[in-house]
Amino acid sequence: MTECCASDEDLARPVGEREADAYVRGISFKTGPPRLIGAELEWLVHDVAEPRQPVAAHRLAAAAERVGALPLTSVFTIEPGGQLELSSRPAPSLGACVAELSADLDLTREALDGLGLALAGYGKEPWHDPPCVRSTRRYDAMEVYYDRINGAGRNVMCRTASVQVCIDAGYEGPGPLGYLRRWRLAHLLGAVLSAAFANSPLLRGRPSGWRSSRQACYARMDPARTLAPLGEADPRAAWATYALDAPVMFVRSGEGPWPVQLGLPLRQWMRSGQPRRTTLDDVAYHLTTLFPPIRPRGHLELRMIDAQSGQDGWLVPLAVTAALFDDPSAAETAYRAVKGLADVQGGHPPPRNPLWRRAARHGLADPELHTAAVACFAAAREALPRLGADDRVLAAVDEFTARYVERGRCPADDLLDAVAGRGGR
Repeated sequence: MTECCASDEDLARPVGEREADAYVRGISFKTGPPRLIGAELEWLVHDVAEPRQPVAAHRLAAAAERVGALPLTSVFTIEPGGQLELSSRPAPSLGACVAELSADLDLTREALDGLGLALAGYGKEPWHDPPCVRSTRRYDAMEVYYDRINGAGRNVMCRTASVQVCIDAGYEGPGPLGYLRRWRLAHLLGAVLSAAFANSPLLRGRPSGWRSSRQACYARMDPARTLAPLGEADPRAAWATYALDAPVMFVRSGEGPWPVQLGLPLRQWMRSGQPRRTTLDDVAYHLTTLFPPIRPRGHLELRMIDAQSGQDGWLVPLAVTAALFDDPSAAETAYRAVKGLADVQGGHPPPRNPLWRRAARHGLADPELHTAAVACFAAAREALPRLGADDRVLAAVDEFTARYVERGRCPADDLLDAVAGRGGR
């Protein structure tokens, strides 16, 4: 579950369109037996005593410093708004992935508790507008680039959090575990996952009109880098075309701020050689600035799931997604359950098409998404023991299914009930 590595010498040499196209195709879908699973968990940070009040920048910095000093197995990073992210290593099983992340989360929560802070699992900050507090040349340039379009990019950078699940691309051939089927499944099932786990319905403490405001923000961002690529028949070619046609955010330089670009597709940069020659490293870096809902990085990175509340809330999207992709029987059931949703998409790419907008707006209150979710969660639950899921994982999935899926609800509905003064259950 890694991108292929090129030598420093290869990365530094100039590259043209043909070689860049071949490079992107070569690293996008690494096929073979699905055997690895991973997750990236993003968290907002709240004050334990006053969770609805902003956390001062110096306290967020102290939290990042303390967590960064822990002996974590996961990779720890800090997002622009002070969100904390733990990225697991590719794990050989669901159980191994859960064990690694659980141990690291225990350490993280203990460290934050000593500062009067806690991890908060929401897809988007529900109570206030946190500023950008983490400055790097990359983040600074991204802010300038996004601000030239609208405010959605800054919102995503500074105010959102997610559970990103990483699965292997799958076999080269056909069948429920083949990469072509998994690519198609991801773009339909992704709407169901977005709806089931929608958990960002508030803007400054009031209903935003969306169950997943986070996904609504992604739909408003720069479409050339956040929409899904077109062309299901040949995903490698579609992704390479998408990547080369996407605008370059900035051109990295040795010193000072990175010059922000506007209206400079990667393909045009390679043709013109301006503002400097394009290297293979530039192409590789450009891929890290593309944010479609399913990003091929050798493996498939599913990016549409809001962060989840509770001690074990993050377990559920990880377990359900793993089961629906990596168990052949569950994958086939899921595909049959969601393939009828293709008609709702209307030929338009996620997340701006009608299906994904309905998922973000209504969650599982949408009847078609609810029907698909019930079938998919049942298939996942049946498959999880075959994947070696333990009692803790099964209990978390059972509780989520009974509380939300069977009732046509999602976690966002609890927040909406809370601000309206209604009981959440």
